Amino acid sequence: MKNVVNQLKALGETNRFRICMMLLEKPLCVCELLSVLDIAGGTLSNHLKILRHAHLVDQRKEGKWVVCHIADEGAEKLIRFAASCMTDTEITDDDHDRICCSSRELCSVTKSPE
Repeated sequence: MKNVVNQLKALGETNRFRICMMLLEKPLCVCELLSVLDIAGGTLSNHLKILRHAHLVDQRKEGKWVVCHIADEGAEKLIRFAASCMTDTEITDDDHDRICCSSRELCSVTKSPE
């Protein structure tokens, strides 16, 4: 029971819920999540740590990318259940549209010095 309570607490923050909703669509690298959420890298790192500790999200290294994905089938079921309770989907619909057009290759592009 404690595990489910911790998972629900982790999902109780807007950006963490958005991360999980995006990861239901497909595994995403950290830079893709950053581009959609428009938050600082340290903030995203903290959110991912909380989601990992709650056993909702896991990460793996793929070449130069750190790819995040839903941890397991139980986590997926819980997230889908939480999503089914939503009445306002405008933000998650927008996130969905943005990740459908994302590409990890864009993460490799470095900004020119100003």
